[in-house]
Amino acid sequence: MNSLQGKTVFITGASAGIGLSCAECFAEEGSRIILTARREDKLNELAEYINDKFGTETLVRRMDVSDKKEVREVVGSLPEEWKEIDILINNSGLALGMGKIHESDPEDWDVVIDTNIKGMLYVAREIMPGMVERRSGHIFNLGSIAGHQVYPGGNIYCSTKFAVNALTQGMQMELVDTPVRATCISPGMVETDFSEVRFKGDKVKAKKVYKGIDALTGTDIAEIIVFIAGRPRHVNINDIIIMPTNQASAIIVHKK
Repeated sequence: MNSLQGKTVFITGASAGIGLSCAECFAEEGSRIILTARREDKLNELAEYINDKFGTETLVRRMDVSDKKEVREVVGSLPEEWKEIDILINNSGLALGMGKIHESDPEDWDVVIDTNIKGMLYVAREIMPGMVERRSGHIFNLGSIAGHQVYPGGNIYCSTKFAVNALTQGMQMELVDTPVRATCISPGMVETDFSEVRFKGDKVKAKKVYKGIDALTGTDIAEIIVFIAGRPRHVNINDIIIMPTNQASAIIVHKK
């Protein structure tokens, strides 16, 4: 296994869910973690927890990935000892509603597209040049089963995750003459605050999504990302689909 000790890991959306779990799992491996998200208070709590439990270095930066100027400023102003990023976890993403295209709010579309596609690209654009120059690095783009299969009510969200899948494949083609790797992580049902955000704070509705199924956790996904990051440099896992045992596809789920 390629040692992750001392590696610098840049995580977007690190304040909750898969991003938070990635921070914990990489810290356990001895990596140095740059925590970014919009909720700085949550990041500070996480940084304190990581420092106390694992004794690893952390750096907190408030950042909205959909703000191109802010992304450029955050990455560009990193302290010298944090500039060489070894692993990028492009985790920020969300869904809003499940309305039909002819009935849903275009304002919601903008938020989802700006975060899931443009935000991912803004961060990659700032970090990838350093990886290519140093001929070392690994980019993880958080996709979804929704980037492989469309489901009813998923129209805009699925479109953005198909884009994440396509952009990751594009990165793999463009980086093929370098040792820099790119991987698309495509989970099925993961019980985080994803559905609560999708249903705009309706906790009851969000809970029903996972009722009756042993869904994946953020840690399940983070442990797989750590495993992939630790493969020898000549090994790249291009895309991986991870599902709960009782989920066969985006629309086939067995609930007890």
